[in-house]
Amino acid sequence: MQCIVGWRKLQLQSDMSQSHCSSPTSSCSSQGLQTHEDVKEYYGKYLKNSKDLKTNACVTPSKPVPKYIRDALTQVHEEVSSRYYGCGLVVPECLERCRILDLGSGSGRDCYMLSKLVGPKGHVTGVDMTDEQVEISRKYIDYHMEKFGYSEPNTTFVNGYIENLKISGIDDQSYDIVISNCVINLSPDKRSVLREAYRVLKDGGEIYFSDVYSNKPVPEELKQNKVLWGECISGALSWSELYLIAEEIGFSPPRLVTSSYITVNNKELEDIIGDLKFVSATFRLFKLPEDSVKEKGMVIYNGGITGCEDEIQFDTNFTFKEGEATSVDEELWRILKTSRFSDEFLFQPLGKGNSPRQCCIEKVIIKDPFRLADDQKNLPLPANNSCCGPKGCC
Repeated sequence: MQCIVGWRKLQLQSDMSQSHCSSPTSSCSSQGLQTHEDVKEYYGKYLKNSKDLKTNACVTPSKPVPKYIRDALTQVHEEVSSRYYGCGLVVPECLERCRILDLGSGSGRDCYMLSKLVGPKGHVTGVDMTDEQVEISRKYIDYHMEKFGYSEPNTTFVNGYIENLKISGIDDQSYDIVISNCVINLSPDKRSVLREAYRVLKDGGEIYFSDVYSNKPVPEELKQNKVLWGECISGALSWSELYLIAEEIGFSPPRLVTSSYITVNNKELEDIIGDLKFVSATFRLFKLPEDSVKEKGMVIYNGGITGCEDEIQFDTNFTFKEGEATSVDEELWRILKTSRFSDEFLFQPLGKGNSPRQCCIEKVIIKDPFRLADDQKNLPLPANNSCCGPKGCC
């Protein structure tokens, strides 16, 4: 159940209101339930493969897709890939042995690719509310385990609603990483989605997700439009709302990774949207232990993470090169120190061989994905990047 653009008929006056519904079993309005049902019907009944897309929903990643990820994608079964409708690339670094949860896993393409990257001692769980998509993903478990040379499956797919993962049997603090590929914007209750992600993450865990954001709050009348909701437009958060919700729930401030503009290639939709702008952006949020120490200092990347042997681009603001000392603020120090990255860096606190001048240089942090998308406009497209093709989108 991943984000696409392209309803066969533009029923522009259809209603779909946003409600705060955590699951179909909760006491929420019938309109909220209808949101789930409409999305399930579209992804389950209408779309058969990526060729059914009518406009450009797939957004080319704004940085090159590493070879190890491309290699893993080539091993995913063709039927699984052909039913992929994502809007970004949700592959964080340092994945070996990790437990990963995919919110809105659809046909399972991202899950199977990640199951290769976490290795036989890691595990990937996909949760999706669309029966047809879950059926496709389960169909190829044995195929991929044989393809990867695993003695037993390291993937599980469950039916469920991302607003209430407990109903699907997903326990507290049970995952290292949560991912989502353009699904949260389709939910009628985004706070519940992020709150559930926080609940199931271990201390030091992160949610790494791609989604659609607006440059300002979407007007209520647009939220009532079924087509625009299905187009991943009217359900989009403004990027500033994400920061407020993350703080409210307890996550560290979102860290922007990539951002690209979404182009709406339909005159009727353009007229309705007006001056609103939308981007597909990837953010990473961390669940930090409450007792973690806040320090400024220098960190040195040890090198060797798969696909990032010489350097790791942690977000749009920080790239760490092997063996090179980098000044970081208190927040990033806490993230690196308490997460799965802790063994990948050397830490030099302020006062242990570092001068205050070295460690306290203030860096301008880019938070606005529209600013980043503007910066990317005039850059050449990265090589070896594909979006929608015979094998689906990446």
